[in-house]
Amino acid sequence: MKLIRLVFLFSYISFFTFHCSRMEKADLVIKGGKIYTVDPANPRAAALAVKKGIIISVGSHSLVDPLIGKNTQVIDLKGKTLIPGFIESHGHIMGLGSSKMKLDLNGIKDYDELVDMVAEAVSETTPGEWILGRGWHQSKWSTKPQPNVKGFQTHHKLSAVSPDNPVYLTHASGHAGFANSKAMEIAGIISGDEFNMELGDEIYLKREDGEIIRDKNGKPTGIFNEVAQRLISKHVPEENDTYRDKSLELAIEECLQNGITSFQDAGSGRASIDTYKRFLNSGKMKIRLYVMLTSRDPDLLKDWYQRGTEIGLGDNFLTIRAIKLNADGALGSRGAWLLSDYTDRPGHAGMSTQELSYVREVSEKGLLYGFQVNTHAIGDRAVREVLDQYEYVFERLPGKDHRFRIEHAQHIHPEDIPRFSDMGVIASIQGIHMSSDRPWAINRLGKKRIEEGAYVWRNLLKSGAVVINGTDVPVEPISPIESFYASVTRKTLEGDPPDGYEPWQKMTRGEALKSYTLAAAYGAFEEDFKGSIKVGKVADLTILSRDIMTVPDDAILGTKILYTIVNGKIEYKAE
Repeated sequence: MKLIRLVFLFSYISFFTFHCSRMEKADLVIKGGKIYTVDPANPRAAALAVKKGIIISVGSHSLVDPLIGKNTQVIDLKGKTLIPGFIESHGHIMGLGSSKMKLDLNGIKDYDELVDMVAEAVSETTPGEWILGRGWHQSKWSTKPQPNVKGFQTHHKLSAVSPDNPVYLTHASGHAGFANSKAMEIAGIISGDEFNMELGDEIYLKREDGEIIRDKNGKPTGIFNEVAQRLISKHVPEENDTYRDKSLELAIEECLQNGITSFQDAGSGRASIDTYKRFLNSGKMKIRLYVMLTSRDPDLLKDWYQRGTEIGLGDNFLTIRAIKLNADGALGSRGAWLLSDYTDRPGHAGMSTQELSYVREVSEKGLLYGFQVNTHAIGDRAVREVLDQYEYVFERLPGKDHRFRIEHAQHIHPEDIPRFSDMGVIASIQGIHMSSDRPWAINRLGKKRIEEGAYVWRNLLKSGAVVINGTDVPVEPISPIESFYASVTRKTLEGDPPDGYEPWQKMTRGEALKSYTLAAAYGAFEEDFKGSIKVGKVADLTILSRDIMTVPDDAILGTKILYTIVNGKIEYKAE
């Protein structure tokens, strides 16, 4: 009897959907391939129809074909694959655009290549003009720089090729910077060969969240770790609206080319927010943007506590309802805050980059005023300390759907893994970080810590935690295909090792796809209108050249983005 009722109900729904939809033909129909909906009630489909940016039918050809009218655009997949649009859960959208206008140092193999790139830039730059870049990572170079201090290069080769131009090059992680002598001279840190000890000590001794790396003689090497970066960066000319507009334009273009329909921006200030609203009002915001306010500007937070969240502006293209905190640094710069010392730097366990009292204060006020709080925490101590602050706040203000997050959650003490699920804290991870960092991360943490607590996605999922995915762009390339590959194989992009690093922590392909779609939407309180292919949700869709759910592992990386569709509109089509 129960089965009969279910069959009747299904038939009724199908009949109702069909006959209601007959009255209006679809604007867009997509069919003829594989459709992965990420809808647990209807995981596969043969076709879908869209009207006014909303999905109006999902199912068989016989269900969808009658919605095709003379003005309906039909995309024949020709056997290709359709999925919900990728959602970048943690990136820096203005940083992505800005990186397109600076020296891109991501692919360099050694320090000499960095120096050569700067020398070329100098030849094309007016003396006195700043040369900026991002993406170098000393732990990924084929050879260790010589000389080096604490594994980092020194500025002397760089300074020799750029005597008249200040140079500042940000580490791939964003948590360290490399300056030449001219930049340090402008900052007042050195004059010729003299190091201004007073200035350096003032920053370093009064604040334990930054470090000027010095050689054995006490002279600066050019490396500025964590908060100490501000000594240099504050002298870099400020960006104007023209620059910011170009940055955002380039970033949106890059997102669309990579199949990304939504972007969760991890830490925006006033100028960036003004840019987003300019784009929204002018119709140039072609992806959906979810904004986390930077906690590095306490006055900004005070203003927003008073004005409240802004949700779903411009037909759900812009939402400002989260705050980004920063509990520690990065593993590459040894700024990640650990429970015990770095294996490759005894006596050093990283650092906190914001006072825990401030983390607690912002968490409490965020919860009171309706803001989600998302905290950068990479090291196991940072993760534990943030969970402790969250727990204190949740006990004081129980019953709220907070969906607080820990951003990165790369290294977690085994005892803290169940706390994510128990407390309802979302793990916002970046699969590609494992691929990029794991070959050298074992030198930082040692075998035991790596195996028990590094990139422990399977353990988090088994415990019941929500895991969402992204790239941390521009720290890593924005490609969701690469991050998906890393999530399901735990290999480098070169395919090493054959079985993957700590293979027992792999995601299944279904879990990885969900982490980039429906779970990611949940991580921004947006699962009711996007993240899966379902009647009533927005038509944010990505068409792939290959079926990433079934092709062999080594074929995933060859997958191309063929179409990116946002709100039912084709915003990108491969040539």
